[in-house]
Amino acid sequence: MDTKESINGRAASRKKKSKRHKENPDGGGGEEYPIDIWLLLASYIRPEDIVRFSLICKKAWTVTCTAAFWTRLYRRHYSLDAYLPLRLRPESMEKLHCLRACVIRSLYHMYEPFASRVSRNPAIPDSTPSTLKNSRCLLFWCKKIEGNRQEAMWEFNFKFKKQSPRFKSKCCKGLQPPIQYEEVHTNPDQDCCLLQITTFNFIFVPIVMGMTFTLFTINVSTDMRHHRVRLVFQDAPVRNGKKPRLDQGVQVVLDPVHSVRLLDWWHPQYPFSPKA
Repeated sequence: MDTKESINGRAASRKKKSKRHKENPDGGGGEEYPIDIWLLLASYIRPEDIVRFSLICKKAWTVTCTAAFWTRLYRRHYSLDAYLPLRLRPESMEKLHCLRACVIRSLYHMYEPFASRVSRNPAIPDSTPSTLKNSRCLLFWCKKIEGNRQEAMWEFNFKFKKQSPRFKSKCCKGLQPPIQYEEVHTNPDQDCCLLQITTFNFIFVPIVMGMTFTLFTINVSTDMRHHRVRLVFQDAPVRNGKKPRLDQGVQVVLDPVHSVRLLDWWHPQYPFSPKA
């Protein structure tokens, strides 16, 4: 008898729930808190939890768009002991222009969990980075490095802009920050990164600016003591599943190589304009 009653009770409960769902198809039964509450809660989240916090609801996301949020985040983690570039010092952080990007960059100087991430990068990556495929080369420059060695080394820098999500899925852009906070979110280096390759001698590199980066390999050098890097650039992106035709592209071979580093726009050693 008790079993029948419990079964009937559960069935009645399910009916009530389904009835409530029909009455509230838009899920309007929840509480909606004022944005000031979300701004207050945002003062207690860690930098690595910002994305999770912004996904709670639209008001939580709106809070992460505000200048107040990024200014408070900077002040909370600012340390007098931290060595910061001029643009990332407190007197320069009063500007709204590129505020979000500058705060993120400063956290990689001041916030230990972020700083330790970039300090662990080896001279040669364990595996060949694949994130650069179909990126566009915006700039190229090289410079001579005078160090402790008797002979100088050469540093080759390739600045890339990664392909946009539109190219991958042909979908529209995601959420855009409110108009009043567009200046806060401005970032000329968004989706950009720097491929920095250091060699033991100078190597001629053809003009590749404006071309698409399609192939990147790191192998053992011919002397079996160093590494050899091969880069292939083409006029157009390579579609998924297709191999690049080497006879149609520009090939750059750097050998022997001392180090290979991939620096995202927020990396402390990524070069950015102090006017940003």
